[in-house]
Amino acid sequence: MSTEIKMNTELEMGIDSIIEEAEDFCEKEGLEIELVYKLSLKSLTLISERSKELPTLYYVSIEMLKKRVENGCFILRKAGVIYGHIFVHEHKVHEHFVYERSSLWVDNIYRSWNLGLLLMAKITEFYSDTFLISIAQTTKVHYYNELLGMTHITLSQMSRVLVEELEKLGKLRDELNFRYYVNPCFEAEIRELK
Repeated sequence: MSTEIKMNTELEMGIDSIIEEAEDFCEKEGLEIELVYKLSLKSLTLISERSKELPTLYYVSIEMLKKRVENGCFILRKAGVIYGHIFVHEHKVHEHFVYERSSLWVDNIYRSWNLGLLLMAKITEFYSDTFLISIAQTTKVHYYNELLGMTHITLSQMSRVLVEELEKLGKLRDELNFRYYVNPCFEAEIRELK
């Protein structure tokens, strides 16, 4: 099935149905989704090494992962083996905390079951009352962000303070290749953020 046909089918189904099907699949397969605040050194090492090897992930050191897991991350696990994960990392913009969704990964054997979208939905819901941002390059992630109710926002729509902070953090991206998506909480204040 082509990506475009699959996305159109997903749009027709609606996000709730897609999430429900993904959760049913997890139950049938014995996969558990856990919100965790701590992971073993072995798991952190595996995730860090994976981020180095895969071109679709940005490299994340063990130390960075230790800090990110403290914010809460969702792990997709079966019989002690991690088959998927999503993290956030925390940025401080003056007195505001901004959480960036990151390190989304699902094992190849489960990639056709919308488990990446399920993990994105879990973390997006978990951070719904605070400022959440997704900086993504792939069309599929853009589409999933839109399904999850996030809004595409350009740099010109952000407050000057936020743009300056993104530049300091090394998160200022080429808008031809990357898109910024924010949750409704962040979108409501992003132009005035001081």
